[in-house]
Amino acid sequence: MFRPKIPTMPQPTGSATPPAVVEPITITPGVPAPPPAFVAPAPTRPAVRPTPGSTLALVGGGTAVVLVVGAVLVSVLLAVAVTAASVAVCAVVIRSALTRR
Repeated sequence: MFRPKIPTMPQPTGSATPPAVVEPITITPGVPAPPPAFVAPAPTRPAVRPTPGSTLALVGGGTAVVLVVGAVLVSVLLAVAVTAASVAVCAVVIRSALTRR
């Protein structure tokens, strides 16, 4: 029961075939491609300038995200504190019940 069992290596089931012989291929040069035609560069786009409305929306969205994340973290902390307090009360009650004998 306590002796380790070492797995045995399975035997191959099929006949092994030798690898196929690869013969080298000669490459013949083709007709050279013509040089590419000149392409005019695309016009550059101007820098994006935020409008006062979009800036206000970004600030409002960021503030909402911070408030929501903060509320979630505070509620988790409150849940941990309530759980710890209830466990402490249970420990005091059990301890007092055991020492009254």
